[in-house]
Amino acid sequence: MKLNELRDNPGARRKFKRVGRGIGSGKGKTCGRGVKGQKARTGVALNGFEGGQLPIYRRLPKRGFNPLTRTEYSPVNLGRIEAAIEAGRIDPTQPIDEAVLRAAGLVRKGKHAGVRLLATGRVSRPLTISVTSASAAAVAAVEAAGGTVRTAAVAAAPAGQAS
Repeated sequence: MKLNELRDNPGARRKFKRVGRGIGSGKGKTCGRGVKGQKARTGVALNGFEGGQLPIYRRLPKRGFNPLTRTEYSPVNLGRIEAAIEAGRIDPTQPIDEAVLRAAGLVRKGKHAGVRLLATGRVSRPLTISVTSASAAAVAAVEAAGGTVRTAAVAAAPAGQAS
């Protein structure tokens, strides 16, 4: 095959339809837009408008439940704590609380109710961790390494899920 033999697939490019070129063309006068009205004008895009019929986004029900009193935690995984210890940003001999995690860069400032400890990753040394909340799997992983976890409330959610 040569460069001068390259062609598009049949039907890949449509020929441009010239409008407004007389009634014999089939697209003359109103150019296929009907007569007058808002949609016959240029620059009109009525997204979601269905001609007075109730639009589909109002016909379909709302999905999910978003409680007004939801508690948002800042998640911290065990693997990130271990990496911060190995990088020297956290001293493993001292108790680890939310202020230490924030100083190490593991928790951002924001409108969070506290820190939730999650079980992604592993811990290889005994640690004393004090956080607002922790998953049951995270508590078990820290205790298996010989450490302790103190929480304001131990959640019964499965590992890896924030409540």
